[in-house]
Amino acid sequence: MEITQLLLELSSAIKEIKAHLLVLKQTRTEKFKQAWIDGQEVMLALSISKRTLQSLRDAGTLPYSRINGKFYYKVADLEKLLESNYSQNLKNESHD
Repeated sequence: MEITQLLLELSSAIKEIKAHLLVLKQTRTEKFKQAWIDGQEVMLALSISKRTLQSLRDAGTLPYSRINGKFYYKVADLEKLLESNYSQNLKNESHD
């Protein structure tokens, strides 16, 4: 009876580990999918034109990867760009 109980506990533990591994694998896949976005998504997210995006690439301001003529950008690089241009200039905007 004791061995049967141990085997049931072991089986349960293995199933739990398997479930955790599946979640981890899905999380990594989702992170990878979200880590790169194409130029169209960048233009929409930043409200910029195709030419402005090209200028950011040309100036080396925004790193990219190019595959078959299509440009991809890391979300982390976009966040860095936004952070590096962040201004907390809080002027009093009341017009008394």
